[in-house]
Amino acid sequence: MSPPYAFVVRLEAKPERAAAVAELLGGALPLAEAEPGTAAWYAARISDSTFWIFDTFASTEDRQAHVEGPIAAALAERADDLLASPP
Repeated sequence: MSPPYAFVVRLEAKPERAAAVAELLGGALPLAEAEPGTAAWYAARISDSTFWIFDTFASTEDRQAHVEGPIAAALAERADDLLASPP
């Protein structure tokens, strides 16, 4: 059975900060891979300033651990600088 819990997150970068968002997401894969409860993590750029993150988890506890982890912390810390709107 595939992991039953997931997140799908849309990120809209400030146009002048899109490269920084791409860089942040590009560096996030090793962090997601280091999380034992994260089954899969993907980031995709679909336009100059729009990004999507899709990740899956085996349990709600694993999903919560991810929310409290380094990727979410980095996005939250830099959201005002990087994003045009909240995720």
